Amino acid sequence: MVNKNILKIRKNLDKLDNDLLIIVKKRIKLVDLVIKNKKYKKDIVDKKRISIILKNISKKSKRKKIDVKITNSIWKAMIKAFINYEYRNFNKK
Repeated sequence: MVNKNILKIRKNLDKLDNDLLIIVKKRIKLVDLVIKNKKYKKDIVDKKRISIILKNISKKSKRKKIDVKITNSIWKAMIKAFINYEYRNFNKK
């Protein structure tokens, strides 16, 4: 049997996951605007921008005392997912 504290914590995690889904949806809408403003598929991956994003997340994570390995992994996965999303949706505009 799972202890009551763990169940309470999991309920809070589930609520946080729901909040994250709302943020992801907002991010998708912004990426949709980016797609509309790109002329060529080759413009989807911007390595310089990715590098800047990851450096900034790393700095902010350190400043906020958040495990940098976790945030780096999350952002790399998110960037990859959104690049795939852009490729899937580029020709649909």
